Amino acid sequence: MKTPPNAVLAAALLALAACAAQAPRAPVRPPETARAAPAPLPADDLARYHLPLPAAPPPAAAPAPVAAPAARAAAPPPTAHANAAADQRLRDQAYTNQTVRYTQGYRLLVYLGLEREAAMSVRRTVIGRYPSETDYLVFKAPMYRLYIGDYTSKLEAERGRARLRGLVPRLELESTSVLLDKNP
Repeated sequence: MKTPPNAVLAAALLALAACAAQAPRAPVRPPETARAAPAPLPADDLARYHLPLPAAPPPAAAPAPVAAPAARAAAPPPTAHANAAADQRLRDQAYTNQTVRYTQGYRLLVYLGLEREAAMSVRRTVIGRYPSETDYLVFKAPMYRLYIGDYTSKLEAERGRARLRGLVPRLELESTSVLLDKNP
């Protein structure tokens, strides 16, 4: 005969409950052996580690009025140099700065081709219209390149490009070293 599974489960639960009631419990300490709260530690005396302070000076009497000086002593003249070698280096750098002729800038490429006469024709057209513009005809075999202008900023170069638009067949902005005009 088969026993229903619920009956087996109920019997197992009852057996477990009976065993749990008879299991040993954790020992309970009697009050006399319970751990007492730790006693507070005495405060550390740090006075021996403090530095001695000097005694305060006695209070001074009211300060006597100070008479204004009649004339100030002349201050020594200020110097802007450390030594003679530094002065010489500064003079050399100033001279070098006066002789700088080139800087990084832009030029407009207005012609790139094989024919010199075509390059000269474009050059005459541009110089005829804008005589103040500088031009550079460069031959790198087998190509002729015609550059216009010495522009130190991209904004100046774009303005020059706008002036030449429609006047020449090609307009390209190229970054290169350009001649500085020290005498405006």
